Amino acid sequence: MRVVKWILGIGCVLLLVSIRFFEDTLFHDPLVSFFKSNFTTMEPPNFEKWKLIGFTSLRYLMNTILSLLILLLAFPKKSILKFSGLFYGLAFVVLIVIFFVLLSPMEAESYMFLFYVRRFLIQPIFLLLLLPAFYYQQSIKKTDL
Repeated sequence: MRVVKWILGIGCVLLLVSIRFFEDTLFHDPLVSFFKSNFTTMEPPNFEKWKLIGFTSLRYLMNTILSLLILLLAFPKKSILKFSGLFYGLAFVVLIVIFFVLLSPMEAESYMFLFYVRRFLIQPIFLLLLLPAFYYQQSIKKTDL
């Protein structure tokens, strides 16, 4: 059973890496090339706001499903899965609203904030925060016994 968990976990991580590796073909995101350039002095690219929000949401959903599966494999407790699901859901609502607001004027003063909000939406950063947090919580409970 432990070997199966490791194989599934590694498979999920490889899928997360694949999402990142194939981002240009899987998702419509004109901001990728914009943020790779010297964006502080450039004009923002032309894009369809709703299309960009849709693909960003799809990417967040894909990363979330894989992240929740990794968390479930690492910590097979319903309470951890429930908390993580609520956390991802709430984070999505807050971040996508901020993303939408920042896309509306798309002014140079907000480029860096937009960059970081977008980063949280398109990268599995929350997984990197939750895994060690749950591990720490689990180790604290073991030492309390």
